[in-house]
Amino acid sequence: MRCSGSSSKTGSSRPPTTGSTATCVPTEPPGARILFETLTSDGAGVAPGQGQQRFPGGAPTRGWTARGGELGVSALVSIGIGGMVGGGIFSVLGLTVQIADAGAYLSFVAGGVIAALTGRSYSLLSVRIRSRGGTAFFLDKCFGTAIGGPLNVLLWLSYFVMLGLYAVAFGSYGAVLLGADPDGPWRRVLASAVVVAFAALNLAGAQIVGRAESFLVYGKLAILLLFCVAGLAFVDGSRVSPAHYPSFGVIVYAGALIFLGYEGFEPIANAAEDARNPRRSLPLAYLISIGVVIVLYVLVAFVAVGNLDVAQIDHDRDYALAVAARPFLGSAGFELIGIAAVISTASAINATLYGTGKFTYLMARNGELPAALGKPVWDRPIGGLLATTAGTLVVVNAVDIEGISLMGSAGFLLIFAAVNLAVLRLRITRLTRVLAVTGAVACVASFAAMTVYAAATTPAHLCVLGGFLVGAIVVEGLVRLRGRHVSHPPMRPEH
Repeated sequence: MRCSGSSSKTGSSRPPTTGSTATCVPTEPPGARILFETLTSDGAGVAPGQGQQRFPGGAPTRGWTARGGELGVSALVSIGIGGMVGGGIFSVLGLTVQIADAGAYLSFVAGGVIAALTGRSYSLLSVRIRSRGGTAFFLDKCFGTAIGGPLNVLLWLSYFVMLGLYAVAFGSYGAVLLGADPDGPWRRVLASAVVVAFAALNLAGAQIVGRAESFLVYGKLAILLLFCVAGLAFVDGSRVSPAHYPSFGVIVYAGALIFLGYEGFEPIANAAEDARNPRRSLPLAYLISIGVVIVLYVLVAFVAVGNLDVAQIDHDRDYALAVAARPFLGSAGFELIGIAAVISTASAINATLYGTGKFTYLMARNGELPAALGKPVWDRPIGGLLATTAGTLVVVNAVDIEGISLMGSAGFLLIFAAVNLAVLRLRITRLTRVLAVTGAVACVASFAAMTVYAAATTPAHLCVLGGFLVGAIVVEGLVRLRGRHVSHPPMRPEH
């Protein structure tokens, strides 16, 4: 590892004194950019006089600072909003209304509360453990690889499911725009085709991916805002009356099922090393991005239910948002939302496929996945990208949208419960501890509500969920049986 910014002599591994700056740049293995390198600093919510903290990995959090990056609050907020407002709202709106009826918008509130509590925990960890490794590094550092390993494999598989959700939504809206039957074979054909197309785009290089993503993000936000602003004036209050609300448990179940739509704030953690004034910018970025998306999702659901009969939304649930635009925007609105859905889901597939391919590659390089996935080809993580593409295609063609939502939301609820508990490994104020425990309990309770409801209504989906969770344990077990050692690059000052 090549390091600079330290007064230590060559070969020394002594940390810099408090207040000094160190920047570590991994130079090996060749062709790999190890994202688990971390530089940490004190963060908000730390109890006075309790800045020193050690993790299972032995890395102190005091005395390690990182040079200020180039990403300010607005850039970090864009990362969070862009990650969350992907295909989720287009994919699961109809499913949410089918389950929660007029209370669908309250389900988005329930999911948003869990996201807000978890976002608070992420902000603390992102400041205290600044690493491009993000969630995976938090879990390994706070719990050790015995617990962090299986959770990271579950995170990896959950990304496949999330990609599958986006792809199925792309296929549904794409088929409608082409005049084909959205319940026929064209949905899966288009869903598979878009995954393969973006895999090829990713193979062409990150620069092309970045340019494509910038265009797609702005388009989807503009059209969703138009839907909300135009539709509010036409909402029929009787359609969203409490008389049509289901039980509280059903609202919570629906909120858990669509939680996948809030998962996208996680990439802010991966950008923590590049944050400017991280103690201020990172907590603000989580707060603003999650808050904005909660408001947006609730408005979208409220406008949809307030402008269309629930029965109609149920009938066209796979492309419900486009149907909901028709009463106040006409046929042009239907087409516009359909185009927005295609743009949005394509954007989400593009970004997630790229990130998950690299995540797969890096987990393999660090011993948490089979070594074959960590071998660079042409200096790129092609093995990870191909594995991600293959896994996504299996999800797209083997599971229906409710099963996909169930698996994905369950996976991320368990991961986020662990992230909330990870905060307890820090020395924090009593209020922060209470919020972290509340977040963990909310995640676990939502997971339990979701599984109980699924067992009572769709036992087949519960079997799918069970297979998904067992799969994560099996993959982790196979890796360990092969004797692979999970390791991370050492944290040391540059010399």
